[in-house]
Amino acid sequence: MAEKDGAAHFPIEPPIEPMLAKLATELPEGEGWLFEPKWDGFRAIVFRDRDRFYIQSRDLKPLDRYFPELEAFFRASFPERCVVDGEIVIVGPRGLDFEALQMRLHPAASRVKKLAAETPASFVAFDLLAEGERDLRPLPQAERRLRLEQALAGATGRVHLTPCRRERSVAQEWFHRFEGAGLDGVIAKHESTTYQPGKRAMVKVKHARTADCAVAGFRWHKQGPGTLVGSLLLGLYDDAGTLHHVGVTSSFSMEARRRLVQELEPLRRDALASHPWRHWAEMGDGTQRVPGAQSRWSAGKDLSWEPLRVERVCEVKYDHLQGDRFRHAAVFLRWRPDKRPADCRYDQLEVTPPAELAQVFRPAGT
Repeated sequence: MAEKDGAAHFPIEPPIEPMLAKLATELPEGEGWLFEPKWDGFRAIVFRDRDRFYIQSRDLKPLDRYFPELEAFFRASFPERCVVDGEIVIVGPRGLDFEALQMRLHPAASRVKKLAAETPASFVAFDLLAEGERDLRPLPQAERRLRLEQALAGATGRVHLTPCRRERSVAQEWFHRFEGAGLDGVIAKHESTTYQPGKRAMVKVKHARTADCAVAGFRWHKQGPGTLVGSLLLGLYDDAGTLHHVGVTSSFSMEARRRLVQELEPLRRDALASHPWRHWAEMGDGTQRVPGAQSRWSAGKDLSWEPLRVERVCEVKYDHLQGDRFRHAAVFLRWRPDKRPADCRYDQLEVTPPAELAQVFRPAGT
């Protein structure tokens, strides 16, 4: 990547393993903790050597070509020689838009250019790994944070500095208030911690939310088609009464998968006759979320499914919404025989983006 033998080079040569976080159920207590919001985007380490820039992903791959609009802001905001750790995000009307971010990973440069203009990305900085000729990774977190604030004092445009506070009470408030804006939770870093590439030296506390969902179908388990249920297909109704596919739950033991085959068998009879998704293969107009619809993210996957009469409701735990779907597979909690499928609506998930998010992304100079 970099030129050797005395030629120009980055302060630290990429790639760098990013420092990671271990999952916890509660924010740490005690002295010396620094708290930050957990951003839901693409982890990115930005390397600058004057007019040369390189953006590295969490898995050590280049990201430059997918976010060409960011270089001008890095040039205006960063020291001439530095390495900055942070997150690339896209902010939409309802908060962070991870789905729009994923769409940027497109092989066609023309498509990337078009999306860069329509849904421009931003960069949220949260650590300074090098400045000038000095590698700052051996310094404690508190000192690196201070140097980051000084280095980005003149940040402009789409480069932002993540909030950082010492008060645990503030972090607890963030945990709830930032939820509606699509943030993942809170990160805790001890002030004495050095930057440790590849090590889980930070603490993350993520949201765990629950929702009541209509069960509208299932997929067979790859190890037992016809004998083991792999996942249940979950649906939520919008205000117009349309049932959208919002994700799956697949957190079952092998014994539970066997039992589900018998338990769901009565709901399979005549299920397709009046199923709300019976015409999904003919749609393609984007007005309804349905299972089995192909996308660039589903290439090579078996998306076949078995319809069920929409008569049962289950409660699931999910960690995050990606657009109007669960980003990851939801965790099955229990059946809800007391709930009607028609009552499983999106409005149970609605929360208002907090003012704090708008403050972080306010236009420069305001």
